[in-house]
Amino acid sequence: MRKENPRTIKADQLQPGDQPFGWRIETVIGCTLNKRASVGKVKQQRYKKQGKYPIVDQSQKLIAGFWDQEEDVYKGNLPVVVFGDHTRIVKYIDFPFVCGADGTRILIPDTQIVFPLFLYYSLLFIDIPSRGYNRHYSLLKDRALRLPPLPEQKSIAVVLSAIQESKERTKQVIGALRELKTSLMKHLFDFGPVRLEEIGKVNRRETEVGLIPKTWKITKISDVVENTPYVNARRPLSMKFRYVDVSSVNNVSLKIELTATYEGRKAPSRARKWIKNGDVIIATVRPTLKRIALIGPDLDGQICSTAFCVLRANSGAMDNKYLFYAIQRDAFIENLGKLQRGASYPAVTDKDVKSQKIPLPDPSDQLQISLILSALDERIAQEEKKAETLAQLFQSMLHYLMTGIVRVNHLKLEVGHG
Repeated sequence: MRKENPRTIKADQLQPGDQPFGWRIETVIGCTLNKRASVGKVKQQRYKKQGKYPIVDQSQKLIAGFWDQEEDVYKGNLPVVVFGDHTRIVKYIDFPFVCGADGTRILIPDTQIVFPLFLYYSLLFIDIPSRGYNRHYSLLKDRALRLPPLPEQKSIAVVLSAIQESKERTKQVIGALRELKTSLMKHLFDFGPVRLEEIGKVNRRETEVGLIPKTWKITKISDVVENTPYVNARRPLSMKFRYVDVSSVNNVSLKIELTATYEGRKAPSRARKWIKNGDVIIATVRPTLKRIALIGPDLDGQICSTAFCVLRANSGAMDNKYLFYAIQRDAFIENLGKLQRGASYPAVTDKDVKSQKIPLPDPSDQLQISLILSALDERIAQEEKKAETLAQLFQSMLHYLMTGIVRVNHLKLEVGHG
């Protein structure tokens, strides 16, 4: 039985039985036209932020910048596949474009034997090992592609593009929801939990943290949180615990994504802070990176790093979720950043964090603000889960369809690409 990974083998390593009946084997270079692409190449330092024509290079972004000179636009048949010689990034391009100068290879599909969108997905399936910033096309060009008949290639491409488009739409929804959260936070902390049409009725006053509703107060964080003790996680030696390090916190979703489990005797030296359900933690190392999280019930009684300031809201003075959102504000992070010390390892102290002032609405306003923002965070989390599921589905279907484990040759699908 052959044990090669179908994503890494070369064409001369494949045997007739390695692909479904009716499929052929071809190299990547054998699926492309051997002609030089006529296109201008622009150095990165010359990219424009706006312009007539998009620039496509080997970076992660589909469009890296813009250009205005029409004579530099790609002159040839579309669509094409762009391969990042240094980065191994693959892009499907079906619009007029200009090339980034460094490491951008244009692969022109031979449409007599390969459907352009199928070629793109085939290249996504190929596993090219990293050589750092060295070039990779020499590794790509002789890789084997399994080619079904053209109608089946088109069907495979349609199935994969449908999943990919759903994933991209979900990402756009997530982006829009994050922008909505930014706007909503500004509204809630500027005017309180009132409707847009009612903001003209809100009397406000100027304070050291900006304009706030006149009925709100200003408080130091230290006045509304409890003292949180240090612990010695290495005693008792047999105790097991989950450990939250700075790297555990995703500073986009503001959630704890990864934890490690330790026995006391093997505990990291910085595992010294006990955390409870409802605590708010903020990293004091590089605080402007905004590593903030709300501790959930799954981490109640566990341990976090001394690189966090643990904020345990006094229930009589402040809602813990309101505190979580109050310290997310850009103004709070900017003020904290002004206090950081150290060039190579900038940090603030717990005292610095707790000395910061935040708005203090009455309890009902705190609760409403936290409920509104929590509901939006929950919606974002749902969309992120959907995006993750679609990404996993895409990878699974890419494998099944490119190896012929799943066949779509019987499907009659409408083709919308190249």
